[in-house]
Amino acid sequence: MPPYHHSPNPSPPPLLYRLRSACARFGITRELAGGFLAVSFLTRIALSMHSDVTGKWHELFFAFFMGAAYDLLTLPFVLAPWLLFLALLPNRAAKWRLSRLGVGLLLCSFVFALLLTAVAEWFFWEEFSSRFNFIAVDYLFYTHEVLGNIWESYSTGKILLLVAFATLALTWFLLRHRWNSLAAPLGWKIRMAGITVALALPFLLFYGFSSTGKNRFSTDVLNELAGNGFYEFASAVRNNELDYLRLYASLPEDEAYALLRAKQSLTVDAWHSENPAERRFLIRPTEKEKQLNVILISVESLGADFIGAWGDERGLSPRIDALAKESLVFSQVYATGNRTVRGLEALALSIVPTPGQSIVKRPNNTHMFSLGSLFRSRGYESLFLYGGYSYFDNMQAFFANNGYRVVDRQAIAKANIHYENIWGVADEDLFHLALGETEALHKDGKPFFVHIMTTSNHRPYSYPEGRIDIPSGTGRNGAVKYSDWAIGHFIDEAKKTAWFKDTLFVLTADHGANARGVGELPIDKYRIPLLFYAPYHITPQYVERLMSQMDIPPTLLGRLGFEYESKFFGQDIFRLPEGEERAFVANYQSLGYLRDGRLVMLYPKRQTRVTPNAFAGAMRETQPLDDAALLREAIAWYQSAAMSFGQGTYGLEDTPKK
Repeated sequence: MPPYHHSPNPSPPPLLYRLRSACARFGITRELAGGFLAVSFLTRIALSMHSDVTGKWHELFFAFFMGAAYDLLTLPFVLAPWLLFLALLPNRAAKWRLSRLGVGLLLCSFVFALLLTAVAEWFFWEEFSSRFNFIAVDYLFYTHEVLGNIWESYSTGKILLLVAFATLALTWFLLRHRWNSLAAPLGWKIRMAGITVALALPFLLFYGFSSTGKNRFSTDVLNELAGNGFYEFASAVRNNELDYLRLYASLPEDEAYALLRAKQSLTVDAWHSENPAERRFLIRPTEKEKQLNVILISVESLGADFIGAWGDERGLSPRIDALAKESLVFSQVYATGNRTVRGLEALALSIVPTPGQSIVKRPNNTHMFSLGSLFRSRGYESLFLYGGYSYFDNMQAFFANNGYRVVDRQAIAKANIHYENIWGVADEDLFHLALGETEALHKDGKPFFVHIMTTSNHRPYSYPEGRIDIPSGTGRNGAVKYSDWAIGHFIDEAKKTAWFKDTLFVLTADHGANARGVGELPIDKYRIPLLFYAPYHITPQYVERLMSQMDIPPTLLGRLGFEYESKFFGQDIFRLPEGEERAFVANYQSLGYLRDGRLVMLYPKRQTRVTPNAFAGAMRETQPLDDAALLREAIAWYQSAAMSFGQGTYGLEDTPKK
């Protein structure tokens, strides 16, 4: 017998060896998994370095641990397409060189998408201090504006070159390492196992875990770091529309409607029906009717913290400050949301914000009771003017189907555009368009209501040179000061018209700046300016009472002395008794209710919280409610609004859904 020789490298166990050989074609998924986890980890490090986590080091460690868990939860979703492709590829085709080159192209695309997503997360974090969320989902439908904005704001060409170079290097390494294994044959059992894992595991994880499970930390930043961008994006798609009654604290339907009717009866003269669910009511004037034109200007992202008349000392708003001295000024107005469509919803529909998308972007949002339709019913021409393309954010469809005629940048001749960027024309060009439209209506003898939505105070913060002393494209301060200049110039030009003396100008914002993210609501960033300017009809006054953005329409109609039937949730602040002031602040998930210095928060999973001393500047109630009563009041407002829209009772006609 030959002598026995001990092998220094014993063969692997036969079963393990056969299994590894049978699955050789799937070997590349190991490198893809490792690459995904590595990129996710490095992204989390980069985002944490771009955030304030001072004094939270122990929580930061656990946030990274939680984040790693969410990375692992996301991994099956990322690998599923590869498992399916490799499992379905016939053995004969897998041996072809052309097939493996095709795999290389797919691999190149995968790596490029992975790296580019990491870069996009950085930009998104810089803008919103958040992982991908509802806004990211929203913007996918408007790639022209969003990608154009990124291209104009960052060195996008250089970044894409770096990403492309890294992609080619990594793809070459992976292909060189796995070229032969990609041609390995697969048995039918292994194929079926791969297909089953690819389809079943993501499905089970998607419905078995929630993105809110990571929200266990003391700050929004840590909660966001604990997430995974891919997972958060998928979760945002899933939660695009949020069912209030299923997810939020609620009252019995009759109780919610009855409580809300009691609150609204404080400013209502007569109800159309005894049924608390029926919203139609009568408002009688408290002063003589004024047949005035109305121009409502909602300025992009113009938080009150930028305006001198509201306490800012940077000198960014000299023209608005001068207007404020001649106007009816409201100092404590809070936007209902943190996006343009939410502000437009409040100004057009005067409705409590509902969770999920703004009504501007939802189905079944036509022929609703709106400010534009109300003016139109009184013989006015109602216009919505936008500096960009009105298809963005569904503005064209929403306003055109709710009592407005829509006019956007397409109505401006190229020769009349001083400057434009991806979001729209410069504010001065939009105001010039407004002057032309109003002049034509005045010549036709028609009163007009014009809602103007500006765009210049938005990244990349660019505008015509030479208007102000801050160079274009250098930041938000310059954009604010330019918007202020454009408003002042518009008023100067309006004073030269025949209709100026009989026109009421309303100046406000769609929302504040930096009131972004999904977590807690930065109340001070929701505060927006509001002034009514009509020097021949309105006496200057300073009103410090707490108001909601949705109160602007009924307060405006009250100053005009209109008698009208309404469905608005907003209330005329001059009819509301002292001590009953309240405001609503929300993002797409968290719903806030401000009253008496306290903040009520309503969250999904029926969670609630009442925070004392949550914000400054509120009027104290003469008989403060206890926390339980305040919570019921907040729920009644939000629940009733959600039911009213969901049941179809907020339309021009009472046609509830069956």
